[in-house]
Amino acid sequence: MNITDIKGTVRLHNGVKMPYLGLGVYKSKDGKEVKDAIHYALKAGYRHIDTASFYDNEEGVGEAIKESKINRGDIFVTSKVWNDDQGYEGTLKAIEKSLDKLQMDYLDLYLIHWPVPHTLTETWRAMEEIYKSGKAKAIGLCNCVEHQMDEIIENGSVKPMLLQNEFHPKLVQQNMLDYCAERNIQYEGWSPLMRGQILDDKVLKNIAETYGKSTAQVVLRWDLQKGVITIPKSVHENRIQQNADIFDFELSKSEVQEIDDLDSNERTGAHPDHFMEHFANK
Repeated sequence: MNITDIKGTVRLHNGVKMPYLGLGVYKSKDGKEVKDAIHYALKAGYRHIDTASFYDNEEGVGEAIKESKINRGDIFVTSKVWNDDQGYEGTLKAIEKSLDKLQMDYLDLYLIHWPVPHTLTETWRAMEEIYKSGKAKAIGLCNCVEHQMDEIIENGSVKPMLLQNEFHPKLVQQNMLDYCAERNIQYEGWSPLMRGQILDDKVLKNIAETYGKSTAQVVLRWDLQKGVITIPKSVHENRIQQNADIFDFELSKSEVQEIDDLDSNERTGAHPDHFMEHFANK
């Protein structure tokens, strides 16, 4: 990944350029809260917004982008098909609902939110149709491990452009980074700050002091240096701005390794093989 500034992008294997820093809007309330967050982000220079039907804020996302007066083609928008909507017909209907709520003709990236067993291949078949129709410029998956990715690649006709997984210093999953790199599938991380649980880590604090940065800024810079697209979420203007202030320093190889070594295979979300039970117990 060639890291330059907030305008920097990576090129997906189908040629689509995707900003490597974005705003995640999970748990941002629809209406004023999510709209304000997006306005703050766009003002700060972000051009990548990550939402999902499950977040129940697509309408606010679409309204904020329209209100911004920024050309639609200059903003990269991601959404996702939720578990209950998967399968071939359900997925085709789901993107229409998302596009309607977002008031858009297409998505830049459409993802399968979780790999629902027994319907994954059929869901991907619908994703391929969505991609070929132009309703999504790129398609991919979230929350997968190797065997789920293998199922898609072996049974599909279009290789995923991206995999979005939980990713932070306590859950590096280098095996999945390597898997994607070998297949030219871009990796993207959600929950990069581990929902705030890593911000007091001593290793991160020491590195942060070296550069006069926050621990959050160090982690987000580490994401990019690992070749991982990052989508920190916040609704606070100062935090959104701070999360983008990561382009005036560079971690050394030894510092990247120090952060890698914090890995303890610790998740804040469900494991891809057990998420059905996870959501059933919610």
